[in-house]
Amino acid sequence: MDARARGRERLAEAAADLISRPDVSVGRMFGSEGYSVRGKLFAFVERGGDLVVKLPEPRIAELELDPMVMRGRPMREWAVVPFARDDEWSAIAGDAFAFVDELTP
Repeated sequence: MDARARGRERLAEAAADLISRPDVSVGRMFGSEGYSVRGKLFAFVERGGDLVVKLPEPRIAELELDPMVMRGRPMREWAVVPFARDDEWSAIAGDAFAFVDELTP
């Protein structure tokens, strides 16, 4: 199994309670399967198998996460949670859901 597939499997387990919500859907984004609330992405697994989430910048700093970088540029409010920290994925995915849920009418 490749790294992305392992990450997707881990995210499905970590976000099982979120996936069951009626306003959460699974779809393709950034070349990967991701989770969105009312059409706004909050979590997905990148090619290397790490989790990428949308969080407020102070929370990213508090969790000591690196920003997601796209085309050489750090993306504001997007952070990478390493696969090695998979024991935190459930809580962090929940934080990401709550953040995007607040932003999305």
